[in-house]
Amino acid sequence: MKNNKFFCPACKSRQLIAKYEAKYIYSYIIDSDSPGILNKKEFYPFLYDKREQVEAKQYIECCECKSQYPCSFTTDNKGINSDILEKAITKKM
Repeated sequence: MKNNKFFCPACKSRQLIAKYEAKYIYSYIIDSDSPGILNKKEFYPFLYDKREQVEAKQYIECCECKSQYPCSFTTDNKGINSDILEKAITKKM
């Protein structure tokens, strides 16, 4: 693991973690054998017909004091880089 140059502005801890919380609604079409077109004889919750994300929250959290710093890291920007981290942590100060 590389040396971490980032620290929590609230408590100065270097133990930070990036978190992505998401809430989804999974839909299953009701048919004759079991709920969901992809489910044939048994119901498997991972074989859904439609998935819709209804909420999402991305942030950096301090493992020591639990302070949270809003941050945006998605597949669009290929993860999270040091510029994104620095902006998120210093924005709240």
